[in-house]
Amino acid sequence: MLNWKKRVGTVRDSVDDSVEDVRSYLGGIWASRAVGAVVGVYLLGTLVVGWYWSIEPERFAVQQQAQAAAEQAQVELVPGYTTVETLKRVAGTLLDKSGGYLSNDLAPPGLWLDNMPNWEYGVLVQVRDLSRALRKDFARSQSQSTEDADLAKAEPRFNFDNKSWALPASEQEYRAGIQSLSRFQTRLADPNQSQAQFYARADNLRNWLTDVETRLGSLSQRLSASVGQMRLNTDLSGAIPAGSEEIVKTPWLQIDNVFYEARGQAWALSHFLRAIEVDFADVLAKKNATVGVRQIIRELEAAQEPLWSPMILNGDGFGILANHSLVMANYISRANAAIIDLRQLLEQG
Repeated sequence: MLNWKKRVGTVRDSVDDSVEDVRSYLGGIWASRAVGAVVGVYLLGTLVVGWYWSIEPERFAVQQQAQAAAEQAQVELVPGYTTVETLKRVAGTLLDKSGGYLSNDLAPPGLWLDNMPNWEYGVLVQVRDLSRALRKDFARSQSQSTEDADLAKAEPRFNFDNKSWALPASEQEYRAGIQSLSRFQTRLADPNQSQAQFYARADNLRNWLTDVETRLGSLSQRLSASVGQMRLNTDLSGAIPAGSEEIVKTPWLQIDNVFYEARGQAWALSHFLRAIEVDFADVLAKKNATVGVRQIIRELEAAQEPLWSPMILNGDGFGILANHSLVMANYISRANAAIIDLRQLLEQG
């Protein structure tokens, strides 16, 4: 009898241990599934947020924006006000668009995004060039005149490292640059201030357009190199025999980077040229160059049409698949050719 009871107790203990093992096993499965579900929801959420953050900002009406800013400040629109306001708004878009400034993000989804940081860099290139033109040419009567103190502070702020996340972060420097532009703009619109000036002259405009021409020429070459090109070496330094051929091809993983940088530059430049059309209206009309500026704007805005493909295609020139880089290069090249004509017209007109 005692033996039987002992055997029953042993069986009962064994069953209890088995049940406990099954419970532990099922608990482990449920825990791993719960963790997997949480990770899945997180990845799906970051995917949706990343898609939303990657939407390029819409174009804004330059003249209406400047007029609204002048009315809010209770000042009259003076020459240069529209250009400075547009520069501020374009630079501010980098900081205030959906997702904010992404180039220096250290956490998902910003860390995983690729296209928008390159778009931001393209915008930043044009912001830097125009802020330098403001400091060097537009706000100075001649090369020997004193530069404006606020513009001298704004330009280096925009030239700060675009990927800095430590103190000071890129956003802090760029916002400080916008504040310096605001101080200059306030003095420019104040009739009692004589130190802040904007000289809408043809030679000043030509100098800035020279920088724009160089930027667009480089972009056109880099976009065209998506399919690989045999080019003649034009280096006159003698390091490489002039006239020798070399193959130039953009690495496959950088094709979309160049494409979105071009989109960013085109977006910023189209706004700046609309502001130039306002502030340099008399000069452009005198040189019969207004139509030329509008044609450049049209080409740049065409380069910003919605992209319906989920990825940047890189088909051969006359192949079955499209090559988005070559299409972009076409618009950029045409805008660049129109800028060359515009510069010549401003010089000889």
